Amino acid sequence: MTAYTLGDVARICGVSRRRLRYWERIALVEPLSENGEQTAFDFRALVSVRTIVGLLEGGVPLQRIRSTVAEVREHLPEVEPLPVLRIWGGPDRIVLRHQGVLMEPGGQLVLDLAGEAVGNVAALGDRGAAERAHQAALGWFERGCELDTDRETYAEAVEAYRKALEADPDFADAHCNLGSVFFNQDRRDRARACFERAVELQPQHVEANLNLGTLREEEGADESALHHYRAALESDPLHPDIHVSLALVYEKLQLPRTALAHWRRYLQLEPMGSWSDLARRRLSAH
Repeated sequence: MTAYTLGDVARICGVSRRRLRYWERIALVEPLSENGEQTAFDFRALVSVRTIVGLLEGGVPLQRIRSTVAEVREHLPEVEPLPVLRIWGGPDRIVLRHQGVLMEPGGQLVLDLAGEAVGNVAALGDRGAAERAHQAALGWFERGCELDTDRETYAEAVEAYRKALEADPDFADAHCNLGSVFFNQDRRDRARACFERAVELQPQHVEANLNLGTLREEEGADESALHHYRAALESDPLHPDIHVSLALVYEKLQLPRTALAHWRRYLQLEPMGSWSDLARRRLSAH
């Protein structure tokens, strides 16, 4: 089972870490485990966060989402609340779709009386289609994540990410992951196009900026690489690999003091990491 860090969920769902932490504290989102900063979430939690974001964008206040979830948990304990919640006719009313029928949070069926419900469903048709498409994209994305760690299944991973993007062309993480597979296959031009698209959709995307920076650095474009590394750091200042990349590129740019600051920060984050020996040598030399 794929586990997502707090940063992963923040990037995929387009919300801040602070907001996710708050939703976790009020029990809207439940992690698999937590050890200091290393919080792990499963795919179900990812879907739940997406649902919260969708409800908020639809005009539903967070307090109403919270009270609705509590009501569902009380009256329908067998149902996972967030993935099944839907706006019904406007932000003042939330229902849930369970076992093919619409229900109130308390468990009562929602009936189509005097044709009113038909009009509501028609008004929500486009939103429902978009929601189904995005859920399909998330499913293919999850499949790609399962396949992209083994060279023998790279081709299947590429197909899974492409299907995710067919369902949701603006899914920045799918573009980024597809680019990573292309990069590992040494298909640099295709990788670059994917990373650039991810950054176009989400300018502060951590992995896409980090990967673009690596590509640009390989090409000798250190200033361009620095731009992307800085963008990645702005989104995730606690990402150890970003500090390594910045330290190395600052050394190339003849800025040793700035490089040392990033080596020092890396050791604070990863004192036993794979770059720790080099970081200590750099620091001890000054």
